[in-house]
Amino acid sequence: MSKQEVQFKKVVSHAKEYGYIFQSSEIYDGLSAVYDYAQNGVELKKNIRDYWWKAMVQMHDNIVGIDTAILMHPTTWKASGHVDAFNDPLIDNKDSKKRYRADVLIEDYCAKIETKIDKEVAKAEKRFGDAFNKDEFVSTNARVVNYQEKINTTLSRMSKSLEKEDLADVKALIEELDIADPLTGSKNWTDVKQFNLMFGTKLGASAENAMDLYLRPETAQGIFVNFLNVQKTGRMKIPFGIAQTGKAFRNEIVARQFIFRMREFEQMEMQFFIKPGTQAEWYEKWKETRLKWHLSLGMGAENYRFHDHEKLAHYADAATDIEFKFPFGFKELEGIHSRTDFDLNQHEQFSGKKLQYFDYEENKNYIPYVVETSIGLDRMFLAVFSNALVEETLENNTTRTVLKLPAVLAPNKAAILPLVKKDGLPEIAKMIVDDLKWDFNVAYDEKDAVGRRYRRQDANGTPFCITVDHNTLEDNTVTIRYRDTMDQNRVKIEDLREIIKQEVDVKTWLMKM
Repeated sequence: MSKQEVQFKKVVSHAKEYGYIFQSSEIYDGLSAVYDYAQNGVELKKNIRDYWWKAMVQMHDNIVGIDTAILMHPTTWKASGHVDAFNDPLIDNKDSKKRYRADVLIEDYCAKIETKIDKEVAKAEKRFGDAFNKDEFVSTNARVVNYQEKINTTLSRMSKSLEKEDLADVKALIEELDIADPLTGSKNWTDVKQFNLMFGTKLGASAENAMDLYLRPETAQGIFVNFLNVQKTGRMKIPFGIAQTGKAFRNEIVARQFIFRMREFEQMEMQFFIKPGTQAEWYEKWKETRLKWHLSLGMGAENYRFHDHEKLAHYADAATDIEFKFPFGFKELEGIHSRTDFDLNQHEQFSGKKLQYFDYEENKNYIPYVVETSIGLDRMFLAVFSNALVEETLENNTTRTVLKLPAVLAPNKAAILPLVKKDGLPEIAKMIVDDLKWDFNVAYDEKDAVGRRYRRQDANGTPFCITVDHNTLEDNTVTIRYRDTMDQNRVKIEDLREIIKQEVDVKTWLMKM
């Protein structure tokens, strides 16, 4: 098992052990690729959502929010292209009877080559030390250059074949690369076929009169069909945006990698409506803005990269992904797409209702163009959680497991610990809890020795531990311990609120953008 696989197993295990994520319906052996957010997970997820919402809606005068229904008129999905084109290329192995996404098999093949590149870089870095120039090495080392060329050629061919719907060539590429079934090693493949990802359902009191509906596969269409309602009632002027967070559903055949790819997931999307002809400028602006948002959380610039699409969706004239370095490699975290006027145009045609904006400056009507930013909340959760989980070797050669969540996102901001369960210390600790909980999520913990409690809160991601001891009775001070550094300071109880606020305040973090 590789180092990355070991780390990923630790992430999954830690998420359950510390009350972040549970398998859905676990007592009934679970439901594949469906998960429940536990008591700490729901708080972390909420904090990520709020952090996005404040940056996207509250801090922009020309962006408003909306919350549209999961169930929509079925013609919506005909107009958007999902009925005819929302497909994944699937391939079956005749021996193992297992089904796979053909594009994922090819991407995994390329990911293994990327691992070889990482190993070459690591060896060279060790050999050359401080004199090592990674960019120069990657661009000049013959072996690395050949590896990268292989990746580029493979992904380019796959993209072009999928764009042309040349599924025979996708199969041929799998065979030429000698890709085997990951479980059995068999290379006995069927032809590649397309599979629609939408979940169907019914609306109606009886089967005879029921209308066929779909669970929405994305939240964007709810924004588009309400474009004119929001524009008129909000007296919005172009450029302006509409943001939404909410559940979406996809019948993923190959759902894997924990919460990275699920059948029920949550999106955070913003559609920015602009004047036709200005899309290139706004596309670049939103690429820059969104990357700054990610970097404001301090998870390391080296863990992000842009990946421009070679194969564009039917609605786009430009598209890129912000990829994050998960334990299983760089994968898509957020998409930024220049969607042209496709969506509004389609809904205007299929509904027979005008979805145009009257521009007083231009003195004419037109269908706006759109730049979209779309991030998976569950993927963002996994990025934050996996990046934060580390094992540290301390000066005394002991180790500690610590979840170094960005303090602004941590479920509990502080844990209040009475040194002993007597002498009035628990009463003072609970008074501190009652005071601080008006402003922050805080926890009370009195079980075990204080050192064990520190370790437990470290593993739970709590930024501060506040210990009430016998000195507190005399001078009204407590010890505050910082999770990341383990530094301890003596402070007055009355100063706790301001100390915590300085570290967890959203403004402090977003000002880094």
